[in-house]
Amino acid sequence: MRRREMDNLSVLACATGLLLAASFFARLWLGMPSPDWLPMMITAIAGFEIFMVLDTLRRRRADGGSNG
Repeated sequence: MRRREMDNLSVLACATGLLLAASFFARLWLGMPSPDWLPMMITAIAGFEIFMVLDTLRRRRADGGSNG
């Protein structure tokens, strides 16, 4: 089955969010200052991912519970 474009965007956002979160915690562990925008960016990406998951669940429920 071919992935939709929004699924590809979701995968890209997930990978970006994980890299940013790893960067944030590495900086915290090493005692380096982190930019003020970094926690906000991580939160925005997490919010996008939560929205995408909830939207997928809503669509599955509306389609009768199918797996696709």
